[in-house]
Amino acid sequence: MSGIITLVTAVIAFVLTAVLGIWVIPFLKKIKYGQTINDIGPTWHKSKQGTPTMGGVMFIIGIIVASIVGFAMMAYEYEGLFAQNYLIENVRFFAGIVMALAFGFLGFIDDYIKVVKKRNLGLTAIQKIIIQLIISIAYLATIYLAGDTSTVIVIPFIGQLNLGIFYYPFCVFLIIGFVNAVNLTDGIDGLASSVTFVTAIGFMVMSTMLNYMGMTLLSIALAGGCVGFLIWNFHPAKVFMGDTGSMFLGGMVVALAFGIGLPLIIVLAGIIYLIEAFSVMLQVASFKLTGKRIFKMSPIHHHFEMSGYSEVKIVALFSFVALLGCIAAAVAVYIM
Repeated sequence: MSGIITLVTAVIAFVLTAVLGIWVIPFLKKIKYGQTINDIGPTWHKSKQGTPTMGGVMFIIGIIVASIVGFAMMAYEYEGLFAQNYLIENVRFFAGIVMALAFGFLGFIDDYIKVVKKRNLGLTAIQKIIIQLIISIAYLATIYLAGDTSTVIVIPFIGQLNLGIFYYPFCVFLIIGFVNAVNLTDGIDGLASSVTFVTAIGFMVMSTMLNYMGMTLLSIALAGGCVGFLIWNFHPAKVFMGDTGSMFLGGMVVALAFGIGLPLIIVLAGIIYLIEAFSVMLQVASFKLTGKRIFKMSPIHHHFEMSGYSEVKIVALFSFVALLGCIAAAVAVYIM
């Protein structure tokens, strides 16, 4: 893929996301779509009460437009892009976008209930899981019908394992788990967008190594959109992405892992998401079994906050760990 396509895709995602903030943020303020801060959170977060949320629509628009423009340019440059041998990759590209949008829409409904209906917890857990199951199954069914029927999964640094009939339940669990893990990561200014930027760059490198042009394009668009959003979301945040944005990001990251045919590579490339999710599970399990908490607060970024780390320092630390995970993932891909 030519450098001009890469550049145009990145610039469109970045500029469109950043510029949209000029209109979207005042609009969200006008219609009073402000964040409600939970009483159980760090007390100093109360100062963020009323900060516009659902700002994820900014990078959703930027990423989607950039991806479509980039794909159109790529189709013009490579006449054989719609040949049969590219069918699975093209389906993964568009099905991945649709899956991310579906998760983003689910997040939008959740945000709407929290902000407009004044139900702070949004959708119930069972409602979310049922909808997430439907989205995940629909995505897997789509790529299966396109010819992606292998039930072999690659375990980084270990080898291949044929899961047989357990492959699809495992993939559904992986998709839902990581989408919710990305959602948990969105807890302080700039964290989810910074970590996802690093993860997107990691997937850009891996997809380029494996010659998956469509996934390279999606990775570049995702990275550009995250940087454009950081202009408004970095501490002190002028807007939050809300579940609208975090669940969309989760869908995008999962789509990239499946798009390069290595679903489990997300365990390395998305190591921060995994750590965040496990910190919550460990905290709950410990409290229920022993009555004691392991962390001062979960997810773990709040533990660091309550230990005296600034939000900027946490973002830098977590982004560095994400970078190490992406390097490990790239090495795993290289030696395959």
